[in-house]
Amino acid sequence: MQAASPSIIGHSKALSAALDHVSQLATINRPTLIIGERGTGKELVAERLHFLSPRWDQAFTKINCSAIAETLLESELFGHEAGAFTGATKKHIGRFELTDGGTLFLDELATMSLRLQEKLLRVIEYGEFERVGGQTTLQVDVRIVGATNADLPTMANAGTFRWDLLDRMSFEVVHLPPLRERDNDLLELAEHFAIRMCRELGWKYFPGFSETALTQLASHHWPGNIRELKNVVERSLFRAKETEKPIEQIVIDPFVSATSAQKSAEDTGAIEAEQAPEKDAAQWPMDLKALIMGVERTWLMNALNKSGQRQKEAAALLGLNYNQIRALVRKHGLLTRPSRNYTKDEISPDSADNSLGKT
Repeated sequence: MQAASPSIIGHSKALSAALDHVSQLATINRPTLIIGERGTGKELVAERLHFLSPRWDQAFTKINCSAIAETLLESELFGHEAGAFTGATKKHIGRFELTDGGTLFLDELATMSLRLQEKLLRVIEYGEFERVGGQTTLQVDVRIVGATNADLPTMANAGTFRWDLLDRMSFEVVHLPPLRERDNDLLELAEHFAIRMCRELGWKYFPGFSETALTQLASHHWPGNIRELKNVVERSLFRAKETEKPIEQIVIDPFVSATSAQKSAEDTGAIEAEQAPEKDAAQWPMDLKALIMGVERTWLMNALNKSGQRQKEAAALLGLNYNQIRALVRKHGLLTRPSRNYTKDEISPDSADNSLGKT
């Protein structure tokens, strides 16, 4: 007998609606798609779907389709016979056979090749397949749950994903909300990760977050969702100097050095000085050029943080075009990371680009 359904943290309306949908789907023996941005907890929801289903006491297996080469993925899914290819010295039982009677979770489904999509479709429709290099048709009873952050209908229109497979996989689609749409779940998750990190670090207790830290957490866009939040909280506790005082600094970007962070703080101070009464601001002589540079850099950083490091959106916030903001980013030596929930229209020629929390 396997473990119970994983506990999912959060009480927001958006999350509750998604989990209610999962509960309803659990009783229906149909393929299911889970859609959501990276880091929203698709694997955890797939586990929940399995453990709430009549298959709860059977196998739950998972495989990341993007992490394995096509030839190896075929062998992992369907197995192979001895001598099927170079190095295949003995028979290998694939995930479908191992999961007979249970649930198979296919993460990053959109990365699967068209050839393997065709074999997957046959399993869904008829429950049968052959091992690689084999001639015997095998029969299995497996519920398939797929997950992706890709736009599958657009891929199907482009010919990179089979429409017939999409039709079969999308009997129902569970949409997981991003962290920024989950009301007050952010703080609950942050405290959960912080308490676990305190135990790992050997702290007597979690001292909480300061008002400044809470503001930082609330103002970030969280393009990496819960996975990013977990890393940020753990990193912030690890870097904390005093273990008995509330966490003051949230370290969102580990690539920014302490010197750069201090410069950012100085720039923020420059803005405050500029907005203060004239008697406080007028401290002569002043370096006007440095002051203007500081103000420019700070507002640029604010816009990038507000837009989740997406230069196109940051440009719109600042009333600039894309080429102007690129020039400013280079001018101030900033490193930007594109949001992980971009659409294809947001990808510039120069750009590169789970857990819901459980106890």
